[in-house]
Amino acid sequence: MEIERKFVPVRLPENLEQYPSTPMVQGYLCTDPVVRVRKEGGRFFLTLKGGGLLAHEEVNFPLTAEAFEHLLPKCDGRIIRKTRYFLPVEARPDLTAELDLFEGELSGLVILEVEFPSVEAAGAFLPPSWFGQDVTEDPAYHNSALSLGADPRTRG
Repeated sequence: MEIERKFVPVRLPENLEQYPSTPMVQGYLCTDPVVRVRKEGGRFFLTLKGGGLLAHEEVNFPLTAEAFEHLLPKCDGRIIRKTRYFLPVEARPDLTAELDLFEGELSGLVILEVEFPSVEAAGAFLPPSWFGQDVTEDPAYHNSALSLGADPRTRG
């Protein structure tokens, strides 16, 4: 079970380069249900995700580089490229914020996610002010929607 809240930060942390990061490339073979392939640094995965915005089932299967390269061109829509930074959450050493800086067509889009051990912990979390707007319940901020051409920054 993956339980996460999503935010649109109002600013980036200073000295972002000091934090661990990894480049990512991902595409979606299907968005309902979600079937994703991802290159995360030098690791490759096929992921199945169930429905739900805050909480959903998620199962990752390792792939070889060859399998990833074979499947990526079969993905529908936009291939997502981003760099993910792993940041400590102030006053919560048990949590890590994952800050995604998107590239290509989505350049300039920034989304921050925090994963939780339970739905109750997610609901009780008080984010720092710089985390900005909570967009957990807005499906337009989910990567599967972004792959289909959504860009929540252009909504009226």
